[in-house]
Amino acid sequence: MLRWFRAFLPKEERFFDLFARHADTCVKGAQALQGVLRGGEETPVYCQRVSQFENDADGITREVLTAVRRTFITPFDRGDIKNLITSMDDAIDQMQQTAKAVMLFEVRQFEPPMREMGQLIIECANLVQKALPLMQSIGDNVAMLTAITEELGKLEGRVDDLHDIGMKELFLKHRSANAMDFFVGVEIYDHLEKVADRFDDVANEINSIVIEQV
Repeated sequence: MLRWFRAFLPKEERFFDLFARHADTCVKGAQALQGVLRGGEETPVYCQRVSQFENDADGITREVLTAVRRTFITPFDRGDIKNLITSMDDAIDQMQQTAKAVMLFEVRQFEPPMREMGQLIIECANLVQKALPLMQSIGDNVAMLTAITEELGKLEGRVDDLHDIGMKELFLKHRSANAMDFFVGVEIYDHLEKVADRFDDVANEINSIVIEQV
């Protein structure tokens, strides 16, 4: 009954503008992270860009949470909106954690699997950016949303595989050399894997909303 009643009331479409802004910021953050993983003297510049995009995303998240409190009719359940934007924000937060680790340990060279993981993270961000506008009309876009979330899951799995490959290569490379280089590499691999995990969380939140709305 409540769902039928809500269907005939005006909704606050500003939420979708905020979702789009946050998704765009995540894409830019992922691109900056890939710039970090290219290495070289520009690494600190790209780390700063990641941090700036993370700050921008935090601001958008606060706008969403404020709008949730002040809006009478929301596009879908308030808890779902909160969980969705929080999972998106967690993804870019983890990008910043990666950049912080790079700066802390003064890393300027990165292993090939790390760069591959960075590219897959960009693909994850692009998929989320593609999915969010479709949620304005979930019933018409169930198949597309399902395909996108399935692809996000596959990308997360590929990142996991690269994490394992990279860890093995690190061990073989450094087992008779500097242990610190090994531990620094492990730290970066773990952060990159967590970025993909957070995007998988976004996919799960989208799936949850789709299930409730159809």
